[in-house]
Amino acid sequence: MQISVEELGDIEANMKRRREMEKGSEIRSAIEELSMTIKLKPNDNPDASSHVPTKPFLHVCNLVLQVLDKIGPTMLVLRQDIHQNVQRLEKLCEVNPSLYSNVVEMLKKEASEGNARKVSSCSRAFVWLTRSLDFTEALLQRLARNPEQKMEQAVEESYNITLKPWHGWISSAAFKVALKLVPDNITFINLLLAKDENYDTLKEEMQTLISLLGPFLEEIHSILRLHHLDMLKSP
Repeated sequence: MQISVEELGDIEANMKRRREMEKGSEIRSAIEELSMTIKLKPNDNPDASSHVPTKPFLHVCNLVLQVLDKIGPTMLVLRQDIHQNVQRLEKLCEVNPSLYSNVVEMLKKEASEGNARKVSSCSRAFVWLTRSLDFTEALLQRLARNPEQKMEQAVEESYNITLKPWHGWISSAAFKVALKLVPDNITFINLLLAKDENYDTLKEEMQTLISLLGPFLEEIHSILRLHHLDMLKSP
């Protein structure tokens, strides 16, 4: 069943109101956004795997920004990249909200124009936003599995398997220096905790988010491979 633009607007308004009521719980909000993203996929479309709802996807990316803020200056460069890439997709979506409510339509447009690999393309922005979500998933997995692991080590290991393979030496070197500014585990966990929430509840929420992010990112990586975007590196 296809969801109309009006229905999508109502859903987004409800999600916004809920986010306002639950400020301080980025993990919980991300769970809701991802759950809504899954619901928005058109079940009657045989090519549904090529559907990534734009606004819910960008909402999740914005929530990741808030989590990265809590890690501190270490994530400043990545945070700026995410913000700029989100804005790039939002700008194109505003041109034709109905057509570009699906990110894949942006990829098709730029592929047909021969612009997909350009530095300023939405395709490249989508690739890097996906990798930022890969990094977030990897970091949450480590924190949920081993809360005793040093935060600096968890961040570095997550970076090494998700972002470093695609970064140039300048970005990698800058990240290495910034690692020294990572907060300790207790500080970071306390920053993630919502009001009146304990660690056990937060851990459950992190595991729930991981379980949603995994399949979602697998689908996106399949789409990137289909459009020959999966091997793009920093210019």
